Amino acid sequence: MDLAPYRAHRRILTASLVGTAVEFYDFYIYGTAAALVFGPLFFPESSASAQLMYSFMTFGLAFFARPVGAIVFGHYGDRIGRKSTLVASLMMMGASTLLIAFLPTYAMVGWVAPLLLCILRFGQGFGLGGEWGGAALLAVENAPLGWKSRFGMFPQLGAPVGFIAANGLFLLLGLGLSESDFAAWGWRIPFLLSAVLVGLGLWVRLKIGETPDFAAAREKEALAPVPLGELFRHHLVATLAGTFAVVACFAIFYLATSFALAHGTTTLGYPKEQFLLIQLGAILFMAIGIIFAGYWSDASSAQRVLSWGCGATVLVGFLFGPALASGSWLVIFLGLATALFVMGLVYGPLGSWLTGLFPVRVRYTGASVAFNAGGILGGAMAPIVAQALAERGGTEMVGFYLALAGIVSWLGLLMVQKDAARRA
Repeated sequence: MDLAPYRAHRRILTASLVGTAVEFYDFYIYGTAAALVFGPLFFPESSASAQLMYSFMTFGLAFFARPVGAIVFGHYGDRIGRKSTLVASLMMMGASTLLIAFLPTYAMVGWVAPLLLCILRFGQGFGLGGEWGGAALLAVENAPLGWKSRFGMFPQLGAPVGFIAANGLFLLLGLGLSESDFAAWGWRIPFLLSAVLVGLGLWVRLKIGETPDFAAAREKEALAPVPLGELFRHHLVATLAGTFAVVACFAIFYLATSFALAHGTTTLGYPKEQFLLIQLGAILFMAIGIIFAGYWSDASSAQRVLSWGCGATVLVGFLFGPALASGSWLVIFLGLATALFVMGLVYGPLGSWLTGLFPVRVRYTGASVAFNAGGILGGAMAPIVAQALAERGGTEMVGFYLALAGIVSWLGLLMVQKDAARRA
């Protein structure tokens, strides 16, 4: 295996990986806290199910903030450059996460507590909205010929790395603290520690330069005055296709992580620490799937790998619910590991596939808007819809939402199939 391209671009790939790992760590610690403690801490006393639903609604709020962040950061990323925009998005995300650690609870200040929580959650989503697209461009626009998907997989690997750091820390806190101590103050520690990780991410990103593709485009042609307007006038089909194509990866991830953790440790009665440990093992298969998909995409095409991944998503949908409700740790692990490996197939190639839909002058905006708009359909709705389906028809019903997500993403791929064949 030729590692020379990786060595030559080590700093670039490290910056794309570390930055997204930090951003996703910030995002995931909120998801874990929302599943475990935010319901009773920030919402008035009612049924446990209602508190969990409100908690997931604040979790979903960030997905509606992400397209707004994608538009704002995408505008400056296409007008000023990739590097400075990525630094700004990381700072926005980090500040919002750190402040969550100091929030008062509902018992302290009443309705002000959930309001502040929602504001900071919006800030998290706003910052992350500009993160993924810029990190993907940082990797892909520096890739040697024939290496775009393998370079594009590095920002994607930030997702499992961030998840392992987030859930691993919650697992350690759960093992070391009593339930009352964890609910009183222990949940704040991961948010405090995010400041250290954000500092690391900033240090790495401030050492990189501008991407060759953007620098060349800035020299040869005028930059788009309003990238969003140009995107919708000339690249609307590509934007819609990209939006639909990312639905499956969001749905798989948040059903296999946030929903599975909340539903498994409440309705199904699984011990929290054991379930977190199962998820930490299963997430490794997502990383394996991402790496496998990156190499497969460069050998074949990103379009083909994503199509196979969508088909596998539909099949996983029919297995997910029964596996989660089985009561067997082995079956639960196999179900989550399979789902997250398939998630790697529909997530790993997105760095090269999605950025390839747009020309350089609107690429930051296009990739960011499509990715984060798809997050609303696949991510924000997933835990809420799954919780409602589980209450009405049992855990087995949850898989139908996942199967539908696979079909929606497959339809998105069909919208640009001819263009993808021409690029290949």
